[in-house]
Amino acid sequence: MTWFPFFYILFCIHVVNHSFVSMETAPKNLLGTTLESCCFDPLTGFYRDGFCATGREDVGTHIVCAVMTDEFLKFTRSKGNDLSTPRPEWQFPGLKAGDKWCLCILRWLEAESAGMAPPIIFGSTNEKALEYTDIELLAKYKFLE
Repeated sequence: MTWFPFFYILFCIHVVNHSFVSMETAPKNLLGTTLESCCFDPLTGFYRDGFCATGREDVGTHIVCAVMTDEFLKFTRSKGNDLSTPRPEWQFPGLKAGDKWCLCILRWLEAESAGMAPPIIFGSTNEKALEYTDIELLAKYKFLE
């Protein structure tokens, strides 16, 4: 079975969802400005467009642009979400420390409670994160480039 139809359908949903968005309703980041890209290599985001955008179909709410650390990758693997192992059948290269990736907000918060949260990029993290936690907590993990 090929995964191409699945990813093609997701892409089409993304195009339809975002083709009618005006600048006033475009996703915003934690800085209150237009959401910036998180990463194109590896290609991240629920829609695999490089952005931590979300929509109704994103049940995991992939809105936190994080810089991977070895500690976080081990933590998330221990919770059943192995982000380190390549999965070619899903066009997933596997992540390593230093890679940027759109994480589910609840996994990030779980990692934060365990002392394993990776740093986040404010310009690329969706402001929707503020519906789950406050800016003061997120600021403790702000990635300084």
